[in-house]
Amino acid sequence: MTRSRFQTHPHMRRRWAQVGRKLALDAADVPAWRAWRRKLRRKLRELTGYDTMQPAPLRPKITEEVDRGDHVRQRVEIQTEPGMVMPLFVLMPKSVPGPWPAVMCPHGHGQSGGKWAVAGCRHLPGLAETIAQHNYDYGVQFARAGLIAFCPDARGFGERQEETSRDDPLAQSCQWINNMALPLGQTITGMWAWDLHRLIDYIATRRDCVPGRVGCAGLSGGGLQTLWASALDDRIRCSVISGYFYGYRESLLDMYGNCSCNYVPHLYEYADMGDIGALMAPRPLVIETGTRDGLNGASGLANVKSQVRIARRAYRLLGAGRDLKHVIFEGEHRWHGAQAIPFVKRHLSSVGRRETGRLRRRARRV
Repeated sequence: MTRSRFQTHPHMRRRWAQVGRKLALDAADVPAWRAWRRKLRRKLRELTGYDTMQPAPLRPKITEEVDRGDHVRQRVEIQTEPGMVMPLFVLMPKSVPGPWPAVMCPHGHGQSGGKWAVAGCRHLPGLAETIAQHNYDYGVQFARAGLIAFCPDARGFGERQEETSRDDPLAQSCQWINNMALPLGQTITGMWAWDLHRLIDYIATRRDCVPGRVGCAGLSGGGLQTLWASALDDRIRCSVISGYFYGYRESLLDMYGNCSCNYVPHLYEYADMGDIGALMAPRPLVIETGTRDGLNGASGLANVKSQVRIARRAYRLLGAGRDLKHVIFEGEHRWHGAQAIPFVKRHLSSVGRRETGRLRRRARRV
C-alpha cells in the first residue's frame, strides 16, 4: 500500500478541474472585453485585499545621493500607507539629460537583498554571485539605456525585513507577512501592487520624470509584482515580466513548495495567469522565458505558452497583437533583457503630447 493513496494533492487537482477560472477571458468583441476587464479587476482587488489599503501622504525624503560613474543613485523614502515607509533607490542616467521616462524595477524573491541586487550593489556577501547568476542588475541596465530607474524594497525584503529574517540580510519575510495578512483580509500580493501604485504617484511629482511615461519590469518575484501592478493600473504604460508567466496549476498548485507570497485565496476559482496578463492589453508587454527555467512547470515551455495564448487573444482583439512579445531564450531562471530594454525605451518615448499634458496637470495636483 503506497502513501500516495492518502495524500491531498490529487484531490486538489480534481477540485481545480471542477471550479477553476469562473472569470476566464471569453470576450468576442471589444465591448465584451471591457465588461470582462471591469469584472475581473474588481474581483482581483477583492481577493488580494487591495481595496482595504489606506492612502497616506507620500512625504518623500531623499536621504543620500551617490555618483556611480555612469549614473547617480539616490536613496529615497516614501510613505505608502499610514506609518508604512518604503525605501527605494533612484538611478538617474548621466548619458542623456533629463527629464527621463521612468521604469519601476521591482526585485525578485531569492537572495536579492531587495533593491540592492537590482541597483547593482555588491557590498554584502553573496550579492555579486546572485547578480552574476541572474543578470540581476537590470535597474542599472535601464539607467545605462537612458531611463530613470526606480528600485524599491518590497515589503519583507531588504530594509523592510521583519525580525524573523534579520539574521540574513539577503533573506525575505514575505511568507510571514502573508501569514499575518490573510486572517485580516489582506495579502502581500495586494500590498506589493499598492506600494508600486504609490510609487507611480511619487514619480508623478518628480520634475526629472516625463509625465505619463512609466513602465515596470521585474524578474521572478519582481515579475509577480509587475504582473499584478500592471494588470490593476493603466498608468503603467509598458511592462516586462521575466521568469514569471505560466499556468498556475503546474507551476504553483503542483509545485506547492513555493513561498506563500505566490498564493491568493480563491484566485484559481476565477482566473489563470494568462487572464491576469490579458488585463494589460493593449499596453505593450514583453514576457521573457528561459528554456531551462524550473518554474515553467512539468511541461516546460508548453505551460508558459498556454498562458501567453490567453493574453494574446486580448491583444489581438484590441488590434495590438504586435505589442505582446514572448521572448524565449536559452538558459535558466534569469533576467534576459536583450530585447526587453530597447522595447521599453521605444514605447516609453512614444506617449502623445495631449496625454502628457493631461498627466502633467494631474501630477501638479498630487
